[in-house]
Amino acid sequence: MAMLKGAASVVSRSLEAGRRCFSAAAQHEAQSARTWKILTFVVALPGVAVCMLNAYLKSQHHSHEQPEFIPYSHLRIRTKPFPWGNGDKTLFHNPHVNPLPTGYEDSDH
Repeated sequence: MAMLKGAASVVSRSLEAGRRCFSAAAQHEAQSARTWKILTFVVALPGVAVCMLNAYLKSQHHSHEQPEFIPYSHLRIRTKPFPWGNGDKTLFHNPHVNPLPTGYEDSDH
């Protein structure tokens, strides 16, 4: 009987210690959540704003002129036509940036 009481007290002490650990973990979780919230507003959001500003300013100073077309023989090789349109333009063709094998398209811009 004494052995059973001893085992019961050991079990109750271990459960009580476990509860204290869970309580400490809850406090640690709350502190960790607060830390990440502060980091989000102090570091992450200003970082995104600086990156957006940098991209905007670089786009304002970018020249919009087409580079000179040089017809290199190893570029823009067409062994068969594309299955859409007239067969000469890629699926995501941009006439301002992507030249055809014969050169840039005439544009109104």
